[in-house]
Amino acid sequence: IGLGQHVAPIPAGAIGLRAGATFAATDALRVVLHGRGGHGSRPEATVDPVVMAASTILRLQTIVSREVAATETAVVTIGTVHAGIASNVIPDQAELGVNIRTFSDDVRATVLAAVERIVRGEAAAAGAPTEPEIVTVMAAPAVVNDADAVARTSAALATVALVVDPGVVTGSEDVGMFATAAGAPCVFWLLGGADPAHFTAPPMSEEFMAQLRAVPSNHSPHYAPAPVPTLAIGRDALVAAAREWLSPAT
Repeated sequence: IGLGQHVAPIPAGAIGLRAGATFAATDALRVVLHGRGGHGSRPEATVDPVVMAASTILRLQTIVSREVAATETAVVTIGTVHAGIASNVIPDQAELGVNIRTFSDDVRATVLAAVERIVRGEAAAAGAPTEPEIVTVMAAPAVVNDADAVARTSAALATVALVVDPGVVTGSEDVGMFATAAGAPCVFWLLGGADPAHFTAPPMSEEFMAQLRAVPSNHSPHYAPAPVPTLAIGRDALVAAAREWLSPAT
């Protein structure tokens, strides 16, 4: 069995666990757009990669809205943009950090192909002197929790905390790769880490969901899990799950 957990902005004292496709596949790309640099006062003598990058960023946002069916799930995020060092100088290249989240192999292939088509198309439209570079920096498949293993593990986790179904999560993890490599089922869950004082409404009510959205998400500069009781519950959850699987089957 492959067991794991990740802290999340749900109330401390709750554990989010579901069977099947649970966490999205992820693909992180580095895109380098090549232009021809020069002085900002003479843009006609350059090929501006900043404008090229701006057009590319906007066009990439149409992938999810126009190329992925509304019944599917995909996220395309441009998390980094780097170009130039002075306001009066047009640089010779711009670099984008692109992140993609998907659940199905077909949608993943569609989105990756669309990113490449758009990047190369915008570069061609801008008259780029060199083909853009598209490099995969990191990739991991979707995390699929084994249904039978989830049922067994959930019972153990319920002795430690409230176990709820969080729905599919567009966050990603590489934990499934370890389970696959070992030929073992995977069970991965979310460990609530938000201060319970932030949640005053009945669980899963509309007011509760609004309060949930107001809590800073993972990687936000304002994200601050409550050490107490999160650490103790996390320890106890892992111990309970491990003991369940290390004990003789009944």
